[in-house]
Amino acid sequence: MLSDAAIGRSPSVDDSVRAEGLRPVSIDLCQASNPIAKLSDCRNGTLPRLGKRIDAAMRTAIAKAGPHAAPLIKRDQTWFSDMVASVAEDVSDDAATIKSMLQERLAALEGISAGFGRDGVVGLWANAFGTIDIEPARDGSVRAAVVTASVYAPDDEQHYTCGIAALLLRPTPEGWLAGTPESTDAPGTDDRKPRAIVRLRRQGLTLRVVAGDESRPHDTSGLDCTRDINQVTGTYFAWGGSGAAAAKPPAADAPSFDCQQPKTADEEEICADPELAVNDRRLDRAWRQLLPRLDPVTRRLFAEDQREYARSQALQYLDYLHPSSAKETWMVHHTGLGRDWLYRVQLERIAALEGFEETRRGFEGLWMANNARLMVTRGDSGRLTAYGDKWFHNDRKGGREYDIAGTTKGYAFKSDHERTNPDTLERDHGSLVVNRFDDVFAKRRYKADGTPINSSDEPKCKRNGTISSTARLFPVRPSPDIETSHDSR
Repeated sequence: MLSDAAIGRSPSVDDSVRAEGLRPVSIDLCQASNPIAKLSDCRNGTLPRLGKRIDAAMRTAIAKAGPHAAPLIKRDQTWFSDMVASVAEDVSDDAATIKSMLQERLAALEGISAGFGRDGVVGLWANAFGTIDIEPARDGSVRAAVVTASVYAPDDEQHYTCGIAALLLRPTPEGWLAGTPESTDAPGTDDRKPRAIVRLRRQGLTLRVVAGDESRPHDTSGLDCTRDINQVTGTYFAWGGSGAAAAKPPAADAPSFDCQQPKTADEEEICADPELAVNDRRLDRAWRQLLPRLDPVTRRLFAEDQREYARSQALQYLDYLHPSSAKETWMVHHTGLGRDWLYRVQLERIAALEGFEETRRGFEGLWMANNARLMVTRGDSGRLTAYGDKWFHNDRKGGREYDIAGTTKGYAFKSDHERTNPDTLERDHGSLVVNRFDDVFAKRRYKADGTPINSSDEPKCKRNGTISSTARLFPVRPSPDIETSHDSR
């Protein structure tokens, strides 16, 4: 993530990206403004009493969790509260679903309070969405069964369940236990090395589970899911005291910032996942190694881009956790999708930092910013062509594509297209500015009341003429970790 001091970032955090463990965790569903307040289970005190018992169990769990796990159990509780609140919005005359959810959560929290400090991975683990039960096997392997069940409305259409009955997970060189349902791991299958759809590893007092890759298809043999395996991914907490107690709490892989006080939701996710934490340290190290190599102007310009990267990472993690594109299921916690996006965007930024070409001359090569990419090539005739795109965080329809062609004389570029506001490429110290003047033109295309202004300048962003295509990009080497298309963003 990079520390505030490393990039000169303000320590204040916008409420829209604030860590979810900082939200209130108290369960209070029977307020007068709540649709269920008039139901008998509220009026006779049944739900309020359950809420108070859950609050007490939560305080006990937080006290036992320790500094690293406490923010994560708080986050888990806010996600449970989100689900209950979603159900409460649709309840008309029956609070049975809510009552059942509260009873199950109370049992889970009481079990989790007894489980902190357990050693190894064997045993039962739980979170707001489900459980994973792990038994020892041979040669350091384990067998596991996963059951997730989350409810966002009383009707079955908003119930998300997934079961993996038989997982054989083997140790990997990276320190994880990984594997597939045993039914897909048999000799004679077409895929001799089936892709591991489930991985798990201790992260301090918690267990991190990563299921599949939400952006790619996976073999679903051995799965019983009404939707997908998305919510199998997450942080799990030991349930009950079965298993050996650790003489010393296992250490968690630490990122570049303090996981005792994560400020944003994406920082919580990085703290929860050892792989994301290692990526964060690598990103921080690459940034610090790059800075001394840059001239003062480029350093200042790239620091601005890095600040915007940090801000956009926080915004977009939440957008993938609750994807705006999933209009009917945006309230669902897409934990696998959010984690997968964060992992890939970390690798992309690391590739940009480690592959920064501060000595590049001219225009040719790959250029990147936190929200834009451009590949510039020179043909046999000496003409330049540039293809790429610019995207806008939290606006999936706001992006635009670059398709630029022209000639150069020294460091001067001349577009092939004659127009009032032509495409431009301009070197500025260690950066490349694309369409510098479009910022000004975009502001002139519409009046304050939204009325378009007649102009001979055609908007470069077709969907919205007020959007500017201006971007400042930086020279990086191509890498497999750098996305070739950002349409999904």
